[in-house]
Amino acid sequence: MTPSLPESPILRPTAPLIDPFQRPIQYLRVSVTDRCDFRCTYCMAEHMTFLPKKELLTLEELDRLCSAFIGLGVEKLRVTGGEPLVRKGIMTFFEAMSRHLESGALRELTLTTNGSQLAKFAQPLADVGVKRINVSLDTLDDAKFATITRWGRLPQVLTGIEAARAAGLRVKINVVALKGFNEDELFPIVDWCAAEGHDLTFIEVMPMGDMSEEARLDQYWPLKDLRARLAERFTLTDLAERTGGPARYVRLEETGQKIGFITPLTHNFCESCNRVRLTCTGELYMCLGQEDMADLRAPLRASSDDAVVQDAIRAAITRKPKGHDFDYSRQKVAGQMSRHMSHTGG
Repeated sequence: MTPSLPESPILRPTAPLIDPFQRPIQYLRVSVTDRCDFRCTYCMAEHMTFLPKKELLTLEELDRLCSAFIGLGVEKLRVTGGEPLVRKGIMTFFEAMSRHLESGALRELTLTTNGSQLAKFAQPLADVGVKRINVSLDTLDDAKFATITRWGRLPQVLTGIEAARAAGLRVKINVVALKGFNEDELFPIVDWCAAEGHDLTFIEVMPMGDMSEEARLDQYWPLKDLRARLAERFTLTDLAERTGGPARYVRLEETGQKIGFITPLTHNFCESCNRVRLTCTGELYMCLGQEDMADLRAPLRASSDDAVVQDAIRAAITRKPKGHDFDYSRQKVAGQMSRHMSHTGG
C-alpha cells in the first residue's frame, strides 16, 4: 500500500492567472521525471545524462506546486516526462491530485505516455479519475518503431493501449510527422485508429535538442502537406472544437473520425495559448519555444507558506511571451531550443 501524500491547502485568490496578453492560464503540463525507457530520436540523445535525484522535486513538492496552480485557476493538469509512469511511486501523486477532481477545482487530470507501462497502470489511473490519455506512437511497423525509439518494443505498447481501452480510458494517439519515416503510413495509421476507436493527432517535429540543422530539416514534414494528402482520400471538415490544447481539428466525413493537427511551424497556435510547463526540477517555462524560465523550486523549499509560491507563480506569468520563434523557413532552423523535449515535458 503506497502511503498517501499530505494534503496541501488550496488558496482561492480573487484574481485568476492572466498573462500580459490577456490570456487566462488554465492548463499546466507538469513533468514528473526526465527519465524514460525509450530514446526517441527527436526527443532524447541516445546516451542521456539524467538529473541527480536531489535536484528533482519530490512527489510532495509536486503536490504543493500543482495545488498552488489549481488554487490560481488551473483547471487542466497533464502529467508528462520523460515517461511519467517510470517515476517511482507515481500513483501516489495521481491519487493526491484526484482530490482536486473530487472538489471540482480540477476539471481534468490526464497524462501523455509512450504506452510501455500502461498494462500495469491503466486500471489504477482510471480508478483515480483519469478519463483519457495521450499515447505517443509514430509508427505501426515493428522495425521502424525500434529505430525511432531506439529501445522500444511495439507489442508492449500495443498491449498497453488495449489495457487502457479495457479500463475505459479514451485513447488519443499522437503521431509526430516525420518526412521519409512515416509518410507511407499515413493512411494505415488513420485506418487503424478508426478500427480501434482511437482519436488521432499529428504533430510537426519541433527544433529542440542537439540535432544538426540538416537532420532536423530532413525530418520536417509540414502538416499542410500531410493534410493535403488526407484530402486526396477523405472529405475534411474543419471543426470549431478546442480541447484546451494547441490542436486544431477536422472531421473525416467518410469515417466520422476526428483528426487533430498541432502545427507550431506552419500555423502557430500562440494567440490562444493558455498553458505553461513545469519541469521535474521546478523550472516553469512560460513558453515551450523560449528559453526564459522561472525557478519555483527555490521559493517552494524556502517557505512552507503556499502564498509565497503563488506570488512566485504570478510573477512568472507576467513574463509569458506572446509566442515562440520556431521557424524552418529559408532552409534554416530558427528559434532552435538547446534543451531536449524531455527536459521541458511533452
